[in-house]
Amino acid sequence: MKKWIAAAAVALFALSAPTFAQDKKAPPAAEKRAEALIDINSASRDELMKLKGIGDARADAIIKGRPYKGKNELLDKKIVPSNVYDDIKDKVIARQK
Repeated sequence: MKKWIAAAAVALFALSAPTFAQDKKAPPAAEKRAEALIDINSASRDELMKLKGIGDARADAIIKGRPYKGKNELLDKKIVPSNVYDDIKDKVIARQK
């Protein structure tokens, strides 16, 4: 009986070990995503051009069309075509002042 209890305790410890190994200082995934988003209302031309499908002309058009109430205005105002918007919509945000 003592061997069975000891084996159960070892098994429980082994299963919980990955919990102890986690880095408590790492920010949650949602915070990492928010930091990585490019704000179309304040991003520089160079930052905008890092997005897939955004070159010189489109970056200039995005800057000229500011401010945006929402990122969907890039599509609504025909600043970018739908295929480009589909590629960047998860990478941009339109923060309000």
